Amino acid sequence: MAALTSITPNPASSSSVYSNFRTSPLTLSSQIIADCSCLLSVRSGLASRQRLASRNRRCLIIRSAATKPAKSPAEEDWKVKRELLLEKRVRSVDAKEAFRLQKENNFVILDVRPEAEFKEAHPAGAVNIQIYRLIKEWTAWDIARRAAFAFFGIFSGTEENPEFMQTGVESNFGKDAKIIVACTTGGTMKPSQNLPEGQQSRSLIAAYLLVLNGYKNVFHLEGGLYTWFKEGLPSESEE
Repeated sequence: MAALTSITPNPASSSSVYSNFRTSPLTLSSQIIADCSCLLSVRSGLASRQRLASRNRRCLIIRSAATKPAKSPAEEDWKVKRELLLEKRVRSVDAKEAFRLQKENNFVILDVRPEAEFKEAHPAGAVNIQIYRLIKEWTAWDIARRAAFAFFGIFSGTEENPEFMQTGVESNFGKDAKIIVACTTGGTMKPSQNLPEGQQSRSLIAAYLLVLNGYKNVFHLEGGLYTWFKEGLPSESEE
């Protein structure tokens, strides 16, 4: 369902509408009059807007679009995610420490990369639950996202995996499971001169979702799986 995104009130109107939705390149225009009748038209580029006249008209001109749903927890601002990760004392560990925890303390490495990357190579014994997946649907929003990725030469664009927590994590791990979340580069919560709030990554987003849903023993692989492979730690593939 299209959502309202930007509204320009007619001077005679006292109505107001609010929205937190985001727009795609495809836009809709709508004019609403006092008797609640309306006219919707799809606009592209400089196509002219259709108008509807009515006696004693009071109207809103509403520019809308094929929109994505409301912001999900994974899309929360990085500052908010980082604050919760620090509050819940999510530790960042390097590759060698992660390997030790896996072998000696029964930690499981949760690899949140896309399935294709996991199959190429992953830490021995790791579990794959992708936090982002290839775009599957064909709504106007999904088509717009595919086009945006294609503009940059990316023809396998991804979207948030809505099944990450319920079908993925919760069906594989209890709330007391010891988990080290890993992705390619890892990101960091450590501040630096160039990155005063660190830098988020897929694994840190996943760690945020885990603690947000009550998981208590969540660690994060600093430096990501790039450092795991660079250190020559045990890995395997499924090809």
